[in-house]
Amino acid sequence: MRLSFIALATAALLLGACEDSANTSTPPPRPQAPAPQVGSTTTASGKIRIALLLPLSGRAAPTGQAMQQAAEMSLFDSGANDLALAAYDSGETGESAISAYRKARADGVALVLGPLFGPSAKALAPLVAQGGVNVIAFSNDEAAAQPGVWVMGIAAPPQVRRVVDQAVNAGIKRFAALAPRSAYGEQMTSTLESHVAVRGGQVVASELYDEGGDLTAAVKRLAADVKGDGKLAVLVPVAPPRLAGVLAALSAAGIDSSSVQFIGTGVWDIPGIGADTALRGAWYAAPDPAKRADFERRFISTYGRPPLRLATLAYDAVALAGKLARLKPGGDFSTEAITNANGWSGVDGVFRFLPDGRTERGLAVIEVQGERNLVVSPAPGSFVSNTN
Repeated sequence: MRLSFIALATAALLLGACEDSANTSTPPPRPQAPAPQVGSTTTASGKIRIALLLPLSGRAAPTGQAMQQAAEMSLFDSGANDLALAAYDSGETGESAISAYRKARADGVALVLGPLFGPSAKALAPLVAQGGVNVIAFSNDEAAAQPGVWVMGIAAPPQVRRVVDQAVNAGIKRFAALAPRSAYGEQMTSTLESHVAVRGGQVVASELYDEGGDLTAAVKRLAADVKGDGKLAVLVPVAPPRLAGVLAALSAAGIDSSSVQFIGTGVWDIPGIGADTALRGAWYAAPDPAKRADFERRFISTYGRPPLRLATLAYDAVALAGKLARLKPGGDFSTEAITNANGWSGVDGVFRFLPDGRTERGLAVIEVQGERNLVVSPAPGSFVSNTN
């Protein structure tokens, strides 16, 4: 219907231009496009409007709904009576995220929390650059980070750097990687290589395997290349259920937890990861699970089921919005306020937003055990001594 209206309006303008040109040599002024309508950032009762962009339809709807529930729980827990939270369905594409963002702007909003997916967050960057409202997205894709569009998700490269630091501090200088042949796997191996070099170590082997394919050839090459003196750490950024097969293939080649230190990423940060005895003793970097445990208990008490792992992002984002709202009368949602160098604290620990759109987090290093994992290096409680 909208396209039809535009087509009719265009035809009418063209017809009018033709009639005018027959009567005068001066062309009529070109009509100016109306500026987008932007609603008030506060409600009639004085509450500050905050938009929540989540996939509330489609395949990711269960995730979006769980995150919306966590956001609402945060609103209640933080006592943020000065916020009015409104959810918009951002779908699963950049186009649907843009539509949700524009709808939120038309309704009036001081800050946008979400969307979830990296391509959706990236699609909003031009709108923000044109004077739109700042966005704190739930994606962990650092490629989507832009000034004014922060990716709040727990990105994987910092996880690799954190666990490499732990290994180097433990005296390990030799590293290797076995990762899937994908954008994620390539990013993890690249991060390993660059950070190990910074820390004065050496990556002695790096192998990518085709997902769903035979691991034998890649594992044999890895086993041949890692021979040498000194303790070895092997990065295996692989999530269950594929992880079990990868560990079995490594063990068959003589690479197991008795001979090397396995290290990984937050894809291991799931309940029951220690059930696979081949992984016990391995290290990965993630937010401290102790703080999240209390959130999970309260979520279960409120909604009758455990929260999805991403729910903490929505919870912390709404708590952050409440803090920004109290900085001054009417709130302060500016870039300067959001990127406060002291950072913020939430269920997933301390975090701070960088000017380029990335997020720095205080991560713990966790050792995989049986029923309960062990924090072997606590997450920092602040950024006071970590200013780089």
